[in-house]
Amino acid sequence: MLLRDIAHTRTGDKGDRSTISVIAYDRQDFELLESWLTPERMLAHFEGIAKGPVFRYSLPQLGALNFVMHNALGGGVTRSLALDAHGKCLSAKLLSLEIE
Repeated sequence: MLLRDIAHTRTGDKGDRSTISVIAYDRQDFELLESWLTPERMLAHFEGIAKGPVFRYSLPQLGALNFVMHNALGGGVTRSLALDAHGKCLSAKLLSLEIE
């Protein structure tokens, strides 16, 4: 199944950091998200995009994970030469991740 089958995302951009929150549609799927979506898996999924550390914050009361990806916006939204490699595009890429 794809991540989009069990969760949705919200994003934000600050400087050269992108934040992506992954929110389970059903709280019963939160444990699966928490075990599957690790900072290491995020770095691998965003290889070549996220060039700094990735931090994960777990919010079980909301059924959500919040990821902060450093050095992920080509120097910052206003400095990036990418057409639109910012939060919303990154979250769309994340939602295509296959979950086992």
